[in-house]
Amino acid sequence: MAKIQSVVALEVLDSRGNPTVYAKTVLDDGSVGKGYCPSGASTGKYEDFELRDQDPKRYNGSGVLKAVENVNKIIAPAIIGLEIDDFRPVDQKMIELDGTQNKSKLGGNAVLPVSISVAEALAKSKKLELFQFLAPYFGASNEFIMPLPHLNILNGGKHAVGSTDFQEFMIVPVKFPTFSEALRAGTEIYHALGKILLERNYQPLVGDEGGFAPSLFSNEQAMELLMMAIKEANYLAGENVFIALDPAASEFFYKDVYQLHRENRTFTTDELIDFYKVWVEKYPIILIEDGLAEDDWRGWQRLNAELGAQIDTVGDDLYTTNKTRLQTGISQKASNAILIKPNQIGTLSETIETINFAKQNDIRFMISHRSGENEDTFIADLAVAAGGGKIKTGAPCRSERAMKYNRILEIEAMLGAKAKLATRDTSQNSGMI
Repeated sequence: MAKIQSVVALEVLDSRGNPTVYAKTVLDDGSVGKGYCPSGASTGKYEDFELRDQDPKRYNGSGVLKAVENVNKIIAPAIIGLEIDDFRPVDQKMIELDGTQNKSKLGGNAVLPVSISVAEALAKSKKLELFQFLAPYFGASNEFIMPLPHLNILNGGKHAVGSTDFQEFMIVPVKFPTFSEALRAGTEIYHALGKILLERNYQPLVGDEGGFAPSLFSNEQAMELLMMAIKEANYLAGENVFIALDPAASEFFYKDVYQLHRENRTFTTDELIDFYKVWVEKYPIILIEDGLAEDDWRGWQRLNAELGAQIDTVGDDLYTTNKTRLQTGISQKASNAILIKPNQIGTLSETIETINFAKQNDIRFMISHRSGENEDTFIADLAVAAGGGKIKTGAPCRSERAMKYNRILEIEAMLGAKAKLATRDTSQNSGMI
């Protein structure tokens, strides 16, 4: 058992230059843990509350001094002195201190950094790597699955205004012997795409997640560019490299229709599903995340019924890492997969609970970053510990993205023969909902 000696929070900056909360926990044996809260640009309305100061004189109202104060003056006094062997009692204490459904009193952005920092401090106290410390919470064995990287190499939507309507165009290297080889393939394709864009006189600007952000005429033009880049890098689309999409459809859903402004086209739910079906036949797509809006339950049912046997139908805004919403999705057979973002639900305990509930119900899951990130590599350890076989943390560009991939490289080297890279099959659970 270790005793919490101190907990301190600060207002720091994320990868977009916006304020966020950093917390540091120190145990009485000298172990130190750190945690940060990321922030999304396209956010689901059912996510935990992100507490901002709303003071126009500081950071255009986006300061987080209130959240920092909640850590230093409410959370810290309540947990300092606790003897712990597990981070879950601390999480439960913070949930009780907040007392709301969505962390609106303390702020989800105050609670999460403390939760992560306590877990990291405990791992160090036990002289374990963070992924090793977390693995038993998922019932994991000594054989760790390295996640397949889903690299967002072309950014659009709110992550790159002026590019495409769809938010993320990802490549997924499969059938490689190691994570390092899969990452190398993805990185070579990324650079091939940059070369192609330069040859066509597009400025090689990058979006929030490090992917290129050309101003294209249509969303399909992005697909064509990805196919060209895969070929240019001497890989085979549909054999060892596949494509994944995150349209982030809630962002272009308005008055009961989906509006693709780059193409000046409007779709009903059924028309958009038919649009995806054509693309799945035409391109090597294995995953569509947030293909429909967060409240379009009827549409999700049809999307999953018609494409769920071929691809991952992933709910992000639909579920917001919330076990209760996932239960609804399971009962309605709305998807076969869920995206996991810890800051959507607020504590590591609740994140683990949702992941384990997904596993119990044969729902696939993918660990994800946010568009506003930081230098923390927590989600890399979480992805390895949870064993879901999938991670997305942007392009292999910008240090706040690359360092997550680099951490998995470090874990892979550390584990040696015990590190097994997920395949397209092993990253998918056996059942469908």
